Amino acid sequence: MKYFGGCDVGSTYGKSVILDENGTIVGSSIVRSKISALETAKLALAEAIAPVEGLNNSTELAYLVGTGYGRNKVPFADENISEISCHAMGVHVTDPNVSTIIDIGGQDIKGIAVDKDGTVSNFAMNDKCAAGTGRFFEAMAAAFELNIEEFSKLSMTAKNVIPITAQCSVFAESEVISLVAEDKPKEEIAAGIQMAVAKRCFVMAKKAGTDGNITLTGGCAKNGGLKKALADVLKKDIIELKTDPQLMGALGAAEYARQKGLAK
Repeated sequence: MKYFGGCDVGSTYGKSVILDENGTIVGSSIVRSKISALETAKLALAEAIAPVEGLNNSTELAYLVGTGYGRNKVPFADENISEISCHAMGVHVTDPNVSTIIDIGGQDIKGIAVDKDGTVSNFAMNDKCAAGTGRFFEAMAAAFELNIEEFSKLSMTAKNVIPITAQCSVFAESEVISLVAEDKPKEEIAAGIQMAVAKRCFVMAKKAGTDGNITLTGGCAKNGGLKKALADVLKKDIIELKTDPQLMGALGAAEYARQKGLAK
Protein backbone atom coordinates (compact mmCIF):
# COMPACT_ATOMS: atom_id res chain seq x y z
CA MET A 1 0.00 0.00 0.00
CA LYS A 2 1.28 3.45 -0.94
CA TYR A 3 0.57 6.51 1.20
CA PHE A 4 0.31 10.16 0.21
CA GLY A 5 0.63 13.26 2.35
CA GLY A 6 -0.49 16.85 2.50
CA CYS A 7 0.96 19.38 4.95
CA ASP A 8 -0.63 22.80 5.44
CA VAL A 9 1.65 25.17 7.35
CA GLY A 10 -0.50 28.10 8.45
CA SER A 11 0.30 31.16 10.51
CA THR A 12 -1.58 29.82 13.55
CA TYR A 13 -1.76 26.04 13.08
CA GLY A 14 0.00 23.34 11.11
CA LYS A 15 -2.19 20.58 9.67
CA SER A 16 -1.35 17.32 7.96
CA VAL A 17 -3.36 14.52 6.31
CA ILE A 18 -2.22 11.09 5.14
CA LEU A 19 -4.26 9.25 2.47
CA ASP A 20 -4.03 5.68 1.24
CA GLU A 21 -4.32 4.71 -2.43
CA ASN A 22 -8.12 4.73 -2.21
CA GLY A 23 -8.27 8.29 -0.87
CA THR A 24 -9.16 7.22 2.68
CA ILE A 25 -7.80 9.37 5.50
CA VAL A 26 -5.54 7.11 7.59
CA GLY A 27 -3.87 9.82 9.66
CA SER A 28 -4.25 13.52 10.43
CA SER A 29 -3.02 16.18 12.81
CA ILE A 30 -3.59 19.77 13.90
CA VAL A 31 -0.75 21.40 15.87
CA ARG A 32 -0.13 24.92 17.09
CA SER A 33 2.38 26.65 14.80
CA LYS A 34 5.93 27.13 16.09
CA ILE A 35 8.10 30.15 15.35
CA SER A 36 9.83 28.02 12.73
CA ALA A 37 7.63 26.91 9.80
CA LEU A 38 10.00 23.96 9.30
CA GLU A 39 9.46 22.75 12.87
CA THR A 40 5.68 23.16 12.47
CA ALA A 41 5.74 21.03 9.31
CA LYS A 42 7.88 18.33 10.92
CA LEU A 43 5.64 18.14 13.99
CA ALA A 44 2.39 18.05 11.98
CA LEU A 45 3.71 15.32 9.67
CA ALA A 46 5.09 13.23 12.54
CA GLU A 47 1.75 13.29 14.40
CA ALA A 48 -0.23 12.42 11.27
CA ILE A 49 2.09 9.56 10.34
CA ALA A 50 2.28 8.05 13.85
CA PRO A 51 -0.95 5.95 13.67
CA VAL A 52 -0.25 4.63 10.14
CA GLU A 53 1.07 1.07 10.36
CA GLY A 54 4.17 0.50 8.28
CA LEU A 55 4.85 4.21 7.77
CA ASN A 56 7.72 5.62 9.83
CA ASN A 57 8.44 9.08 8.46
CA SER A 58 7.61 11.51 5.64
CA THR A 59 10.44 10.27 3.42
CA GLU A 60 8.49 7.01 2.99
CA LEU A 61 5.45 8.75 1.50
CA ALA A 62 4.93 8.03 -2.19
CA TYR A 63 4.22 11.73 -2.78
CA LEU A 64 4.01 14.76 -0.48
CA VAL A 65 2.51 18.18 -1.23
CA GLY A 66 3.09 21.26 0.90
CA THR A 67 0.66 24.16 1.16
CA GLY A 68 -0.08 27.20 3.32
CA TYR A 69 2.04 30.30 3.90
CA GLY A 70 4.95 28.10 5.01
CA ARG A 71 4.63 25.58 2.17
CA ASN A 72 8.22 26.12 1.02
CA LYS A 73 9.39 24.84 4.41
CA VAL A 74 7.66 21.44 4.25
CA PRO A 75 10.51 18.90 4.45
CA PHE A 76 10.89 16.42 1.58
CA ALA A 77 7.82 17.85 -0.26
CA ASP A 78 7.68 16.76 -3.89
CA GLU A 79 5.67 19.85 -4.78
CA ASN A 80 4.10 22.99 -3.31
CA ILE A 81 0.55 24.08 -4.21
CA SER A 82 -1.29 27.23 -3.09
CA GLU A 83 -3.66 26.96 -0.14
CA ILE A 84 -6.49 28.34 -2.28
CA SER A 85 -6.26 25.41 -4.70
CA CYS A 86 -5.83 22.94 -1.84
CA HIS A 87 -8.87 24.18 0.08
CA ALA A 88 -10.95 23.90 -3.08
CA MET A 89 -9.82 20.32 -3.69
CA GLY A 90 -10.21 19.34 -0.02
CA VAL A 91 -13.81 20.58 0.07
CA HIS A 92 -14.54 19.00 -3.31
CA VAL A 93 -13.52 15.49 -2.20
CA THR A 94 -15.46 15.97 1.05
CA ASP A 95 -18.64 17.38 -0.52
CA PRO A 96 -18.66 17.89 -4.32
CA ASN A 97 -21.97 19.78 -4.03
CA VAL A 98 -20.26 22.80 -2.43
CA SER A 99 -19.54 25.57 -4.92
CA THR A 100 -18.35 28.41 -2.65
CA ILE A 101 -15.90 28.37 0.25
CA ILE A 102 -15.26 31.03 2.86
CA ASP A 103 -11.89 30.26 4.43
CA ILE A 104 -11.00 32.19 7.58
CA GLY A 105 -7.33 31.76 8.38
CA GLY A 106 -5.21 33.16 11.16
CA GLN A 107 -4.36 36.29 9.17
CA ASP A 108 -6.72 36.51 6.19
CA ILE A 109 -10.18 35.76 4.78
CA LYS A 110 -10.67 34.12 1.39
CA GLY A 111 -13.73 33.62 -0.78
CA ILE A 112 -13.23 30.71 -3.19
CA ALA A 113 -15.51 29.57 -6.02
CA VAL A 114 -15.05 25.85 -6.77
CA ASP A 115 -15.51 24.35 -10.22
CA LYS A 116 -17.11 20.92 -10.80
CA ASP A 117 -13.70 19.20 -10.89
CA GLY A 118 -12.47 20.73 -7.63
CA THR A 119 -10.34 23.43 -9.25
CA VAL A 120 -10.68 27.15 -8.47
CA SER A 121 -12.86 29.15 -10.84
CA ASN A 122 -12.51 32.45 -8.96
CA PHE A 123 -11.35 33.81 -5.60
CA ALA A 124 -11.13 36.98 -3.53
CA MET A 125 -8.87 37.62 -0.58
CA ASN A 126 -8.67 40.10 2.27
CA ASP A 127 -5.09 40.10 3.56
CA LYS A 128 -4.65 43.83 4.23
CA CYS A 129 -6.19 43.86 7.71
CA ALA A 130 -6.43 41.35 10.55
CA ALA A 131 -10.06 42.23 11.33
CA GLY A 132 -12.25 39.16 10.97
CA THR A 133 -9.40 36.65 11.01
CA GLY A 134 -8.59 33.93 13.51
CA ARG A 135 -6.26 36.22 15.43
CA PHE A 136 -8.99 38.86 15.57
CA PHE A 137 -11.34 36.35 17.22
CA GLU A 138 -8.63 35.38 19.70
CA ALA A 139 -8.20 39.05 20.64
CA MET A 140 -11.96 39.60 20.96
CA ALA A 141 -12.40 36.50 23.14
CA ALA A 142 -9.49 37.62 25.31
CA ALA A 143 -11.23 40.97 25.84
CA PHE A 144 -14.08 38.98 27.42
CA GLU A 145 -11.60 36.78 29.33
CA LEU A 146 -13.00 33.76 27.44
CA ASN A 147 -11.65 31.16 25.05
CA ILE A 148 -13.01 30.94 21.48
CA GLU A 149 -15.53 28.20 22.29
CA GLU A 150 -16.91 30.10 25.29
CA PHE A 151 -17.08 33.30 23.24
CA SER A 152 -19.03 31.51 20.50
CA LYS A 153 -21.52 30.07 22.96
CA LEU A 154 -21.97 33.48 24.63
CA SER A 155 -22.81 35.17 21.30
CA MET A 156 -25.46 32.56 20.53
CA THR A 157 -27.43 33.46 23.68
CA ALA A 158 -28.02 37.07 22.55
CA LYS A 159 -31.55 38.27 21.87
CA ASN A 160 -30.28 41.50 20.28
CA VAL A 161 -27.11 42.57 18.46
CA ILE A 162 -24.98 45.59 19.37
CA PRO A 163 -23.26 46.68 16.13
CA ILE A 164 -19.47 46.97 16.13
CA THR A 165 -18.69 49.90 13.83
CA ALA A 166 -14.86 49.92 13.80
CA GLN A 167 -13.31 48.30 10.71
CA CYS A 168 -9.80 47.98 12.17
CA SER A 169 -9.04 45.16 14.62
CA VAL A 170 -7.22 47.52 17.01
CA PHE A 171 -10.09 50.03 17.05
CA ALA A 172 -12.66 47.24 17.24
CA GLU A 173 -10.97 45.88 20.34
CA SER A 174 -11.04 49.35 21.92
CA GLU A 175 -14.72 49.70 21.00
CA VAL A 176 -15.53 46.34 22.59
CA ILE A 177 -13.63 47.20 25.78
CA SER A 178 -15.56 50.50 26.00
CA LEU A 179 -18.91 48.72 25.56
CA VAL A 180 -18.01 46.20 28.27
CA ALA A 181 -17.02 49.07 30.58
CA GLU A 182 -20.45 50.64 29.94
CA ASP A 183 -22.05 47.40 31.22
CA LYS A 184 -23.68 46.63 27.88
CA PRO A 185 -24.88 43.01 27.69
CA LYS A 186 -21.80 40.95 26.87
CA GLU A 187 -23.71 38.43 24.79
CA GLU A 188 -25.06 41.24 22.60
CA ILE A 189 -21.58 42.70 22.12
CA ALA A 190 -20.29 39.23 21.22
CA ALA A 191 -23.12 38.81 18.71
CA GLY A 192 -22.18 42.17 17.22
CA ILE A 193 -18.61 40.98 16.72
CA GLN A 194 -19.83 37.82 14.99
CA MET A 195 -22.10 39.88 12.73
CA ALA A 196 -19.28 42.29 11.82
CA VAL A 197 -17.07 39.39 10.74
CA ALA A 198 -19.97 37.73 8.90
CA LYS A 199 -20.43 40.90 6.83
CA ARG A 200 -16.73 40.85 5.91
CA CYS A 201 -17.08 37.21 4.88
CA PHE A 202 -20.13 38.09 2.81
CA VAL A 203 -18.09 40.60 0.82
CA MET A 204 -15.41 37.97 0.05
CA ALA A 205 -18.05 35.40 -0.90
CA LYS A 206 -19.85 37.87 -3.14
CA LYS A 207 -16.63 38.74 -4.96
CA ALA A 208 -15.83 35.06 -5.50
CA GLY A 209 -19.41 34.06 -6.37
CA THR A 210 -22.17 33.06 -3.93
CA ASP A 211 -24.33 30.88 -6.18
CA GLY A 212 -24.99 27.38 -4.88
CA ASN A 213 -23.96 25.77 -1.61
CA ILE A 214 -21.55 27.57 0.74
CA THR A 215 -19.29 26.15 3.44
CA LEU A 216 -16.77 27.50 5.93
CA THR A 217 -13.21 26.18 6.27
CA GLY A 218 -10.42 26.93 8.71
CA GLY A 219 -10.48 26.88 12.48
CA CYS A 220 -13.15 29.60 12.59
CA ALA A 221 -15.57 27.20 10.87
CA LYS A 222 -15.99 25.65 14.33
CA ASN A 223 -17.34 28.96 15.65
CA GLY A 224 -21.09 28.31 15.88
CA GLY A 225 -21.89 31.96 16.51
CA LEU A 226 -20.12 33.02 13.31
CA LYS A 227 -21.89 30.32 11.28
CA LYS A 228 -25.24 31.54 12.58
CA ALA A 229 -24.42 35.18 11.81
CA LEU A 230 -23.15 34.29 8.35
CA ALA A 231 -26.27 32.27 7.57
CA ASP A 232 -28.36 35.31 8.58
CA VAL A 233 -26.32 37.64 6.33
CA LEU A 234 -26.30 35.27 3.34
CA LYS A 235 -29.92 34.21 3.92
CA LYS A 236 -28.98 30.58 3.33
CA ASP A 237 -27.72 27.63 5.36
CA ILE A 238 -24.00 26.99 5.70
CA ILE A 239 -23.07 23.44 4.68
CA GLU A 240 -21.38 21.53 7.51
CA LEU A 241 -18.55 19.32 6.29
CA LYS A 242 -18.23 15.74 7.55
CA THR A 243 -14.44 16.06 7.78
CA ASP A 244 -12.86 18.60 10.16
CA PRO A 245 -13.03 21.94 8.27
CA GLN A 246 -9.65 22.92 9.68
CA LEU A 247 -8.07 20.05 7.71
CA MET A 248 -9.37 21.08 4.27
CA GLY A 249 -6.10 22.61 3.04
CA ALA A 250 -4.07 19.58 4.14
CA LEU A 251 -6.68 17.19 2.74
CA GLY A 252 -6.64 18.94 -0.62
CA ALA A 253 -2.84 18.83 -0.66
CA ALA A 254 -2.93 15.10 0.15
CA GLU A 255 -5.47 14.46 -2.64
CA TYR A 256 -3.26 16.28 -5.13
CA ALA A 257 -0.37 14.14 -3.86
CA ARG A 258 -2.44 10.98 -4.34
CA GLN A 259 -3.42 11.92 -7.90
CA LYS A 260 0.12 12.83 -8.88
CA GLY A 261 1.68 9.88 -7.06
CA LEU A 262 -0.60 7.32 -8.71
CA ALA A 263 0.01 8.90 -12.12
CA LYS A 264 3.80 8.47 -11.87
